Amino acid sequence: MKKTLFFITLILFATIGLKAQPKHFKVLALYENGGHHIAFSTRAIVWLNKLAAEKGFTIDYIQKPDKIDDELLSHYQLFLQLDYVPYGWPDKAVSAFQKYIAEGRGGWVGFHHATLLGEFDGFHEWQWFSDFMGGISWKNYIGTFAKGTVNVEDKQHPVMKGIPTSFRIEQEEWYTYDKSPRPNVHVLASVDESTYDPQGDIKMGDHPVVWTNEHVKARNVYIFMGHSPNLLDNPAWVKLVTNAILWAAGQ
Repeated sequence: MKKTLFFITLILFATIGLKAQPKHFKVLALYENGGHHIAFSTRAIVWLNKLAAEKGFTIDYIQKPDKIDDELLSHYQLFLQLDYVPYGWPDKAVSAFQKYIAEGRGGWVGFHHATLLGEFDGFHEWQWFSDFMGGISWKNYIGTFAKGTVNVEDKQHPVMKGIPTSFRIEQEEWYTYDKSPRPNVHVLASVDESTYDPQGDIKMGDHPVVWTNEHVKARNVYIFMGHSPNLLDNPAWVKLVTNAILWAAGQ
């Protein structure tokens, strides 16, 4: 009887151990390799490679959406839009990405430039992507940068696990949109514009900065903060991104 209980205990511990082990997954990261976001991308890639080694996932990088199609995306459980803009994508990439998100073929985490929605560089606005981001269009930004306090709104969401109730962002070019995405997305965090330093006139009132769209099948998280490389020195931001990657990948 004692031997039987002993072996049952071993099996239970082994089963628990197996469940605790994260599954290996693959990430495709589309990043900007030029302009003023290059400093963020360069440092973020170093950090992401380290995170991949620690958490047991594989990450590949592309600098343009030209290679994106159904076949390429089929190899990845997570698409990371690392500051890349939502315009100028070839038709096959647009079609593949929309199916990837709408049909839940994988997860998505987007940063900063992913909400640069509107008429830019001679390209029309990608309406589907605007809807994906809550029906918003880009309006303005604080080009001279400002500090700001981000307040967590949904403390129970897995993406916000271990994140302080509020945390300070030391340098960001806070975007404003033509309207708040709140009616169409689940807001996880917002910036308190009264905490901007320096203060200015570029504000939008209700100002979500982290959200997820629950109207599509893919797990997805948009994180506005993603301009300055010093974000990698901010423990709250690092934890937020780590949580977002693991959650969106289904871990």
